[in-house]
Amino acid sequence: MMRDQTIRYLIVPGWQGSADNHWQSHWHRSLPNSDRVEQSDWQNPQREAWVSQLQRAIEGDSRQTVLIAHSLGCITVAHWAAQAPDELLDRISAALLVAPADVERLNCPLPLQNFAPISQQTLPFPSRLIGSDTDSAASATRARFLAQQWGSEATILNGAGHINVESGHNHWESGFSYLYELQCRVEQQARRQA
Repeated sequence: MMRDQTIRYLIVPGWQGSADNHWQSHWHRSLPNSDRVEQSDWQNPQREAWVSQLQRAIEGDSRQTVLIAHSLGCITVAHWAAQAPDELLDRISAALLVAPADVERLNCPLPLQNFAPISQQTLPFPSRLIGSDTDSAASATRARFLAQQWGSEATILNGAGHINVESGHNHWESGFSYLYELQCRVEQQARRQA
């Protein structure tokens, strides 16, 4: 689907993983050169373990990588980027951050609370955050705030819920456009700098 076969797509699922009918799984099957981070415990996530597993997935492949994160996966990416070595950060071309889970919210499920506080450091790579005005895991206001802190371009969808299977996003074909736009922006910047 993409022109550049040297780009690797790394799927970063959130809490409870991404089931076979989740859009992340569909994208994993559809995008060339795609891998996914597999956590040892999807039900009881531990921040250090999840961040370490993401780092191992990035260390294991020297290709330029686009991260595609959902929910708690977005928070994992932010925590990883805040402490990752430069040589690994340099491998990340961009990140698409979909429906970040606000682990600081009052009604946050107990298993996710150890991911708070959320890293507010600017991400050292281009990123785009896709939120929703009906997401119970993060209000539109909080999604915009996180995007601002992380230096991400923000898009807030109307009535999209948590952008998961429950909200009807099984294949989420329209989401590919956000990925392509992000990659085009990165490619344009690289050409200008060359």
